[in-house]
Amino acid sequence: MKIEKSWEMALSKFLPKNFFFEMEAFLDEETKKNKIFYPKKEEIFQGFFLTPFDKVKVVILGQDPYHGEEEAHGLAFSVRKENKIPPSLRNIFKELKRDVGVENSTHGNLESWALQGVFLYNTCLSVLKDSPFSHKNKGWEVLSEAVFKALSEKKTPIVFMFWGKAALHYKKFVDAPLKENFLILESAHPSPLSCRGFFGSSHFSKANHFLEKWGEKPINWSR
Repeated sequence: MKIEKSWEMALSKFLPKNFFFEMEAFLDEETKKNKIFYPKKEEIFQGFFLTPFDKVKVVILGQDPYHGEEEAHGLAFSVRKENKIPPSLRNIFKELKRDVGVENSTHGNLESWALQGVFLYNTCLSVLKDSPFSHKNKGWEVLSEAVFKALSEKKTPIVFMFWGKAALHYKKFVDAPLKENFLILESAHPSPLSCRGFFGSSHFSKANHFLEKWGEKPINWSR
């Protein structure tokens, strides 16, 4: 398992030396047990490759990958273009339309966001088929802490969107002490179970206003 070079360098001082070897061994053991997990092993770090460390402008933090067949492809909340748009992503698109007027898309692939500097990250990077949060406490949390510790040292402006309780756990790594180049936004998760606390949050317009204030190009939230 390999991660993008700029992220590898940024994370190196926060991760145990054998972290990636141990996580690969864990996933190989799951495979030996005939367990199916998503995304595919070669896609787990896709978000890191599409959004290198020095390009990060916005961080959207989810819980864990979609657990349906072939939905997850390494970006939080995103699915391949041929997949049906999942309920949480449909709610994200509803809020986008309300907030910044972006029309709902016919697909749920968010790679265009990632290429603009939106780091679409989950607190756990793998999940067993049909079993949400099944890879919790298997090691991914070590990486997630390292990710936010590394990001907390950046001097460039970053917008952090923490959606739901699992995401909010990582807020403490970036806002103590609060830095003026960080904008921290919190809301409920866009899942149908909690979306009432997500609708009306206006995170997308707030993110762009903050980036523009710092002289950064805003995100084109269209797909």
